[in-house]
Amino acid sequence: MRKLFLFNMITLDGYFEGPGRDISWHNVDAEFNEYAVAMLNSVDLLLFGRVTYELMAGYWPTPDVMKNDPLVAERMNNLWKIVFSRTLDRASWHNTRLVKENIEEEIIKVKKQSGKDMALFGSGSIMAAFAQRGLIDEYRIMVNPVVLGSGNPLFKGMKEKLDLELVDTRTFGNGNVLLSYKPVKGKKPGEG
Repeated sequence: MRKLFLFNMITLDGYFEGPGRDISWHNVDAEFNEYAVAMLNSVDLLLFGRVTYELMAGYWPTPDVMKNDPLVAERMNNLWKIVFSRTLDRASWHNTRLVKENIEEEIIKVKKQSGKDMALFGSGSIMAAFAQRGLIDEYRIMVNPVVLGSGNPLFKGMKEKLDLELVDTRTFGNGNVLLSYKPVKGKKPGEG
């Protein structure tokens, strides 16, 4: 069975985006890009909600990005993608399929297929829905050494307690810290 992991960069105060969807605080350098390429090489499917999809689809295929960040751009542009949205009419980014309904059932079906891992990026409301259903196998949270004071919190929309177990950490030279968690075995979200 395929594994679904979440990867998000957050601020020290827990925001995955600042006011106005600002992500200019992302602390990205050569070491991070090396990690990103390795992570993208371990998956064959990327998952997004509408907002994150539109941001990514408007960024990665641009000539400047493909010139300045060719390895990550190549992977982002060529991997298969699913965007979950009830409002989009079509998804035009290369190798993207639009799913409008039954998103949780779709993930259950895709997880049963053979293939590499799947990665969910950004997409706070989709993440919360998947987390509440126990569909996320690993949470990879990269804490950036910055405090914004306001923004969009990563776990906004969570209605039940989610117990996690720390399984790995990695400190980057630029001050980022990657924390990897798995759901506590035998506990479903909301169970005491």
